Amino acid sequence: MKGSIDLERIEKAVKEILIAIGEDPEREGLIETPKRVARMYEEVFEGIRYTNEEIANMFDKSFEHPDKDMVIMKNIPAFSYCEHHLALMYNMNITVAYIPNGKVIGLSKIARIVDMVTKRLQLQEKIGSDVAEVIRIACGTEDVAVIIEGEHSCMTARGIKKPGVKTNTVTLRGRFKLDKKVREELFQIIKNG
Repeated sequence: MKGSIDLERIEKAVKEILIAIGEDPEREGLIETPKRVARMYEEVFEGIRYTNEEIANMFDKSFEHPDKDMVIMKNIPAFSYCEHHLALMYNMNITVAYIPNGKVIGLSKIARIVDMVTKRLQLQEKIGSDVAEVIRIACGTEDVAVIIEGEHSCMTARGIKKPGVKTNTVTLRGRFKLDKKVREELFQIIKNG
């Protein structure tokens, strides 16, 4: 596990930001803001403290499963923060699929893995590759797919200001990448289900 989040340092930095934008950090509505932001950052960036392998180990409770039936969890709601602007990536729906290799993990573990991985500063593409890696480690399979659709406030609320624009990313590993039939089956199930 990496180091802990320095709440005191965050509070000082937020106070400095408030001053830098021309606000008075001592006015009634802002007095507690540095503490609130520090606690929020501790919560929403919790995943920064762990490597992918550590996350996999947290949620690797598995069950023997000799069949090779595809497991798909669709539309896991999530949000994260873009590393370029510290802007919110929101209205994210993440679909995770894997083909077991002798074992499966509990369904809630998939959602917990997504939650922990999204609690980092990153790009949407990185979320897909990190979730795929954690699932690979936790499930012991190379056959993993992660499909993400999300909105980015750096696109919708600032800069180009195009509300409603969605970004889609697809991360394919193992047979999902190499076997056209398996890939087509996955996308057909997602489309119809």
